[in-house]
Amino acid sequence: MAGLEGSILGAGNPLLDISALVTPELLEKYGLELGNQILAEEKHLPLYKELEESFKVEYIAGGATQNSIRVAQWMLQVPGATTYLGCVGKDHYADELTKVAAQDGVQAHYMIDEATPTGTCAACIVGGERSLVANLAAANNYKIDHLRLPENMACLDKARVIYSAGFFITVSPDSMLTMAKHACENDKTYCLNLSAPFICEVPPFKKALMELMPYVDYLFGNENEARAFAKSEGWETEDVEEIAARIARFGKASGVRPRTVVITQGANPTVVALQGRLLKFPVTRVPADKLVDTNGAGDAFVGGFLSQLACGKGVDECVRAGAYAAGVIVQRGGCTFPDKPYGFAWA
Repeated sequence: MAGLEGSILGAGNPLLDISALVTPELLEKYGLELGNQILAEEKHLPLYKELEESFKVEYIAGGATQNSIRVAQWMLQVPGATTYLGCVGKDHYADELTKVAAQDGVQAHYMIDEATPTGTCAACIVGGERSLVANLAAANNYKIDHLRLPENMACLDKARVIYSAGFFITVSPDSMLTMAKHACENDKTYCLNLSAPFICEVPPFKKALMELMPYVDYLFGNENEARAFAKSEGWETEDVEEIAARIARFGKASGVRPRTVVITQGANPTVVALQGRLLKFPVTRVPADKLVDTNGAGDAFVGGFLSQLACGKGVDECVRAGAYAAGVIVQRGGCTFPDKPYGFAWA
């Protein structure tokens, strides 16, 4: 796997996951529910400090795009194969985020917002279930000026595969469009994730999504996001296969490669639409007694997929790697992984 340094570039919203086993009393104190994910309100802000002071915490580099990039790096096992851009604050959370990303082998080029704290996500665990509280903070403040710095443009020039989760549309759509056009003009691969139904449902975000679409070579999503997209287009269907096929047929700015649409459906087969074909890949179910945490499974699937894409593998190998990575992550707490992808056989 020579020549993979800097081959994958991701840009998104970095969050430092602060994970800890806590008491039911802590959940009650902050009005939290297990199995729920919320954005932090004013009343939740003391939670992060309390976790660090009263519980044994684990710091995990998080955020959807960063999760995928970390997983791709883990799969490749090539130092510096991946690069990540995003905005953090100037605080100890940013120091932890930088340290964890470096330990994973990701080249993190963070924009520093000295006036805003680093985005964090409190993962409060009771009895194996989680309550997540996200405070986006500095992650919301990424600017295209950071992308335009010579050292970051050099990363863009070097990358062969470029990826962002749709969440980044709410932050810096101009950065995404710049990277997408660069990929188109230089025969590179641009990848995008629908990420959440609201990206399709909120008009300004949908507009930005559709401006990106002509440049998207690989579009990822799950069945709920695919159906939300179809509804936003006025398509009177909830059939995932039909939706994937129709999205694949949207016009592209470059005819070098057709668009590939990849829709995951949990334990149901993954649907892939490309070149007028529909493919379905069965998913090997993880036994219920081995499931620990399904958060980050979609991010892990994309990371595994990107790792093979960077190696020039076909879609079947990309899906196989994505399914493997997701299967590993759901058996662990948070988006974490063992030292090496043991059990994955490279084709």
